[in-house]
Amino acid sequence: MILAAVTVLLWACGWIVIGRLRPCRNSTGPVADASRLSIIIPARNEEHNLPVLLNSLVTQSVKPAEIIVVDDSSTDRTAEIAREFKARVLTAQPLPEGWRGKAWACHQGAQAANGEVLLFLDADTFFQPDGLRRVLAEFEALPAGVLSVAPHHAVRDFYEQFSAFFNLVMHSASTAFTLFGDKVATRGLFGPLVMIRRADYAKAGGFEAVKGRILETYYFAVQLQRVGVPLHCRTGRGAFSIRMYPHGLRDLIEGWTRGFASGAGATPPLVLALVIAWMTGLMLPLVGFAVGDAPLLWLGIYALCAAQLAWMMPRVGKFWLATALAYPIPLMFYFTIFARSMQRSRNREHVEWKGRQIRAD
Repeated sequence: MILAAVTVLLWACGWIVIGRLRPCRNSTGPVADASRLSIIIPARNEEHNLPVLLNSLVTQSVKPAEIIVVDDSSTDRTAEIAREFKARVLTAQPLPEGWRGKAWACHQGAQAANGEVLLFLDADTFFQPDGLRRVLAEFEALPAGVLSVAPHHAVRDFYEQFSAFFNLVMHSASTAFTLFGDKVATRGLFGPLVMIRRADYAKAGGFEAVKGRILETYYFAVQLQRVGVPLHCRTGRGAFSIRMYPHGLRDLIEGWTRGFASGAGATPPLVLALVIAWMTGLMLPLVGFAVGDAPLLWLGIYALCAAQLAWMMPRVGKFWLATALAYPIPLMFYFTIFARSMQRSRNREHVEWKGRQIRAD
């Protein structure tokens, strides 16, 4: 009975760290003029992803002042496709010593942009119908600061279901979705979408301040906090999405391995401890079944865990109910990839990313 009580207590830690998953508001009222908005898209060999994002932008109900695609030494049709969608193409200068590619591309895009508000987007994302309006409405409703939106994971193939816990952990690491809401300060930002006023961007030193980081958005968030710019995060459900690692299981494994241990290391210690406690609690029903004591009790606790995940998972991605019901399988997958990422990070191994050799932070 003691183990069962401990399991329920650990299960409750999940609600503490990720019990308030807030999407962008679904406002139909007037929104501030989007003509102040410059969209900046760093792109390196994105000929397959870029049409999806740009098509979603040109069909939005609100129109930005400009869309800038920073062509980061692409060897495919990235620049040509951007021009076909009437985007402004900025050819990135050669990567200077000490810079990482995305930070360098974002830095150049910000320098070239004309808008008072900057919106940085990853090229493999896309907006849902009227999604940009929802993001703008959320941004304008904030008293001050920067807005970041975690993209809703557009899961299509079976193997992508294994991404479930990676998404949940990423959401929890920001501390933006705890059960205590705004009483707990947000500690991180999501790289795929960051909206910020130019004055706040400059105040924090821009991406030049984090030029050598793989997790440039996390460290940029640290810079923003240092200069007193508040951070705000929302989920992208119904507004903003991403298709991650669409080229098969190997692509997914390598993708999550890159820098994920570094990301965990950047998570606030208390939140990391609560996440570890929660995941430990999710595994304990299997221990209870193995011990063989009170199987109906452990079946009920397992159902409690599955129900919790059945509520959480659809709010971060298009994950199946079956994934929640069989959650130990994707959870063990998460543990395996995390250990692999941790080993690479500890050994300072180089990995290839879009034709460049990079090393973990």
